[in-house]
Amino acid sequence: MKKIRCAIYTRKSSEDGLEQDFNSLDAQREACAAYIVSQKNEGWVLVPGAYDDGGLSGGTLERPGLQHLLADIRSGKVDQVIVYKIDRLTRSLADFAKIVDVLDDAGASFVSVTQSFNTATSMGRLTLHMLLSFAQFEREVTAERIRDKIAASKKKGLWMGGNVPLGYEPDGRTLKISEPSAQVIRTIYDLYHQHGNIRITKDKVDKLGLRTAVRTLSSGRIKGGTCFSFGHIYHILTNPIYAGRIRHHAEVYPGQHEAIIEPDVWGQLQEQLKAGAVKPRAGKRQTDERNKKQVSLLIGKVFDETGDRLTPSHTKTAKGRRLRYYVSHRLIRGSEKKDPGGWRLPGPELEAAVTKLTKAYLKRPEIVANIMLDATTEELAMFSERLSQSDQNSAVRGPDTYTLIDRVDISPGKITIAICATAIAEHLGAPSDRINRDLLVFNSEFQHRKRGVETKLILAGSAAHRDEVLFKNIARANRYFALVRSGHTYAEISKVEGVSNDRIQKLIELAFLAPEVIRDVYEGSQPLGLTTEWLLRHAFPTIWHDQREMFRPL
Repeated sequence: MKKIRCAIYTRKSSEDGLEQDFNSLDAQREACAAYIVSQKNEGWVLVPGAYDDGGLSGGTLERPGLQHLLADIRSGKVDQVIVYKIDRLTRSLADFAKIVDVLDDAGASFVSVTQSFNTATSMGRLTLHMLLSFAQFEREVTAERIRDKIAASKKKGLWMGGNVPLGYEPDGRTLKISEPSAQVIRTIYDLYHQHGNIRITKDKVDKLGLRTAVRTLSSGRIKGGTCFSFGHIYHILTNPIYAGRIRHHAEVYPGQHEAIIEPDVWGQLQEQLKAGAVKPRAGKRQTDERNKKQVSLLIGKVFDETGDRLTPSHTKTAKGRRLRYYVSHRLIRGSEKKDPGGWRLPGPELEAAVTKLTKAYLKRPEIVANIMLDATTEELAMFSERLSQSDQNSAVRGPDTYTLIDRVDISPGKITIAICATAIAEHLGAPSDRINRDLLVFNSEFQHRKRGVETKLILAGSAAHRDEVLFKNIARANRYFALVRSGHTYAEISKVEGVSNDRIQKLIELAFLAPEVIRDVYEGSQPLGLTTEWLLRHAFPTIWHDQREMFRPL
């Protein structure tokens, strides 16, 4: 009788109860082990080793236990995966499809001990997809409920957890001032108010020997107690929590905690920071035509999920080409290695994306119809015409749209844009008190791909961009390979094609790319950075399965 090697996979979403001698993971494993014993006459045997993920969500595949299991499946060590319920494996239909691909490639399968169905039949597959759909629906509804609860609580000024800001300590659902760390915050604000320069402020803070808060992580590791970085100081200076307020995305609400810095003083300092951010460098000619074309149109308006402002920056290529970026301010003075969560976004791409989203939002019929309270039919027609004229008269980077934008917030997977009420009222020729402010903030999803430290935004619904150079070179490589197979030498091909032997020898390697990789290149969904030059400079596996793993679309 052939032995069927069975691996048990267990998962629990939260860490509650994991410290107990017999927890949920143990209960799942015990039930699965008992089921394997009941199938002993079928040749089922339990493989050694545990595949457990405690305190991890089923909404992602990035789980150590699951990745270990998938690696063992690919290496042929597992024939059957046993789970207590199918949602322990995943709560996402898309992720389940990826897991099934791994199982199919290895000739393995899985069993849920509490849900009996046969995936070999069409009815079994339908049942499975229904269960996964409900599991994913439950996960999404739970996430929405949590987000709504957090938003409602922050509107009431409640503290909803996270890292406690320096100068405070938790007090139930609010914060209370903690001395002497609060004095550190006051000192930083006083120094910046006195000198008006973050670099000088940091030098003074270092000379005073001020240090960041010391925190003990759940792992027991001690973090903090170091010198303040430029980014940390900037974050403290722009954090509204020190003015007694609570921020939620683009909105700021009155908090129930006591302010360390007087709100009026905090507001004046924000204007001081903003003025310093747009101050031109000494001796730089502002009339230079080239510099005018390179102006960062969203300066002072873009923030990341930590509240850190994205500062315009630039670099030059070897050929002298100037490349503009919006960079999290803490990365400019701080260390990128210490803060991998910082953003570096190409300037023209971000500006084009924000403009595109704003124009599309303002052209939506329901927005045009409700942007002004109690609008008449004539006013609605006028609004529609003015928005249409603005769209026709402005290029992708036209100035009209940028004057309407008050703030842009970037967080993983989402971009939030806030429209300025005064600007939209002036643009539409309407009183600002009649603008429907509930419609001035909107969100859009995006995907982001990283190439080194640079991040590229791909808006939801955006058409894929094909690398025509790479696609044409793949076609050339296949033509060269066909000529070689027909008996032609490199020298003969070089003479006909007008390229060097070395170039042909390097390029011909592209003929061995897997069909799925070529398809992704054609569709424009290959990983960012997968270009002709990258492929020619780096060795890649010839096995198609390994290529699919290496060049999997992001």
